Amino acid sequence: MEHRLVELEIRLGLAENLVDELNLTVYRQQQQLDLLQEQLRHLHRQLEEGLAAGGRRPASEEIPPHY
Repeated sequence: MEHRLVELEIRLGLAENLVDELNLTVYRQQQQLDLLQEQLRHLHRQLEEGLAAGGRRPASEEIPPHY
């Protein structure tokens, strides 16, 4: 009986560690998603401002006519 209890305690400890690692992974991924969403919003604002200003690209970004 004692051996089974120790085995269960070990498994519980390993499971708790795994849950902690998974939570940290999810937290980091959410931070990355938040950063990417902010960057996307920034790019969208830039695009909208460019279109509102006449929709022309700067000369350095113009696509050559052969495309």
